[in-house]
Amino acid sequence: MPRITVVELSAAQRAALEHGHGNGTSPAFRRRCQMILLKSQGRTSSQVAEIMGSCEMSVHNWVHRYLEQGITGLETKPGRGRKAILQDSDLKSVQAAVAAHCQRLSVARAELEQSLDKSFSQMTLRRFVKKTVVSINDCENVPVVSRSRRFTNSKSKV
Repeated sequence: MPRITVVELSAAQRAALEHGHGNGTSPAFRRRCQMILLKSQGRTSSQVAEIMGSCEMSVHNWVHRYLEQGITGLETKPGRGRKAILQDSDLKSVQAAVAAHCQRLSVARAELEQSLDKSFSQMTLRRFVKKTVVSINDCENVPVVSRSRRFTNSKSKV
């Protein structure tokens, strides 16, 4: 018969886990809190895995991490996922290239790829510009429409 690791929780720990399960910032954190709460009820890892829809090894890993680090160990650590191609340190050169070639973003991209020694798509540049709130329309080469146009239907009934 397999050995069952029962997580002994104090009242404060149980309250923190229940609060995390109900009000956690991410769904993954809430699921992890629920795993620990189920394990504290004396259930086996296979039973918890079946309830949670995960594998038994995942339950073991999260229980082990909780016992070592506490409730903060159940949070997703920063630094996950793909790193951005264009960083905040590239902002000055991106602003200069977009200002110089605001009508042709493809020319600005080619210039930036050469100067930064990075390869990226035009959509990446567009997203970076939008994210950093650098407006292409602020460039002095862009003509400003002085009056607004109103399109009306000449056949509309009055």
